[in-house]
Amino acid sequence: MKTIFMKKLFSLLLFLSFFGNLHSQTAIKVNQKRLSETLKTLSTFGKNEAGGSDRVAYSSHDMEARNYVKDLMVKAGLEVSTDFAGNIIGKKAGTIPDLKPIAFGSHIDEVPNGGDYDGPVGSLSAIEVVRTLTENKIMTQHPLEVIIFTNEEGGVVGSRALAGQLSQEALQVKSSSGLTQYEGIKSVGGDPDRISELKRNPGEVTAFLELHIEQGGNLDREGIDIGVVEGIVAIEWYEFTFQGFANHAGTTPMNMRKDPMLPAAKLILAVNEIVTSFDGAQVATVGKVDVFPGAGNVIPGEVKINVEIRDLSSDKIHQVYLAIEARAKSLAEESKTELSINHIEVASKPALANPEIQRTIENAAKSLGFSSMYLPSGAGHDAQEMARFAPIGMIFIPSKDGISHSPKEYSSPEDIANGANVLLQTILSLDKQFQ
Repeated sequence: MKTIFMKKLFSLLLFLSFFGNLHSQTAIKVNQKRLSETLKTLSTFGKNEAGGSDRVAYSSHDMEARNYVKDLMVKAGLEVSTDFAGNIIGKKAGTIPDLKPIAFGSHIDEVPNGGDYDGPVGSLSAIEVVRTLTENKIMTQHPLEVIIFTNEEGGVVGSRALAGQLSQEALQVKSSSGLTQYEGIKSVGGDPDRISELKRNPGEVTAFLELHIEQGGNLDREGIDIGVVEGIVAIEWYEFTFQGFANHAGTTPMNMRKDPMLPAAKLILAVNEIVTSFDGAQVATVGKVDVFPGAGNVIPGEVKINVEIRDLSSDKIHQVYLAIEARAKSLAEESKTELSINHIEVASKPALANPEIQRTIENAAKSLGFSSMYLPSGAGHDAQEMARFAPIGMIFIPSKDGISHSPKEYSSPEDIANGANVLLQTILSLDKQFQ
């Protein structure tokens, strides 16, 4: 009887210890006011008269913002450096040095006349999380690494470098600042001639997390606090060219025309019809039409349309493409025009979030009393490149009315702090789960 009593007592003590640790862990919160203030200060670097941000990568505004962020990182207790790609890296030691780091962060550069929340929410929340841990004297087992990526908006430049995907050709591409990527990276303290040395291999990073505004209206519309990202979609581009016969618009009878605009116009409508006929969240867009010769009084001789298809599944994208291809061939035959199709390039491959990290994010949100939903990311992110060598997870917070890349982009201080707290709890949980 005594033995049974002692076993029950021991079990109760273990439960109370676990519950106490869980409670003490979730009781730690980021400083919402401080986080809001740092975001507000960051937004002043590059603010234009229209209320938007002109803080494009490598600009003078970007330089000022980078210095401000570096100072915040030092105050948070991070050891700060700039790598060969211009990424700002902040490191904090763990109690078990042999463990690989848990990395997290985002970017601070913006599109021209952009908003204040796109990359900055994830970047400054990452710094705030570390500052909160430092203030509470919490040491994680894993080293922590905050990464502020270079020129995300100009082609995820910094994360591509870490993934070994930034070619010499890419370094010669001009950025929005007018500088080439090579010149821009040099201007922020990087060394583009040593980019290849940055490549990280699988196993070198325990996990990578990115907090971001949704850039869509799902969370805002549904009144959900936290989005658990299933993955970042693949993007494929196709060019459909209808070849007809250019002729005088006034003297050529309607029944004698070979007008490629007709099948092209019908295909544009068909793209929307076809993509919505499939189950799922796939999207397709016709965003570019080239007409030759492009004169108002000439029947076109050639019309090109570009079709972009996005989905988490490359197989689904291919199915949608095949349906569009079949319709295009049928339309060309009906209109007696010639059709050629060019698969322009694989713009990006799908990057699926790690299932265990997804569950950890969901549990962190639940422990804090937040509602959550699973959803894909229809936009590209640095996490997509990081997924080439590390398990990834992404946390979304509501973006009002789904607006992004605009001066009207907005996420509330409460939603931002909620996301930062979920990031904090996810890191603490992964620190125990991943060894």
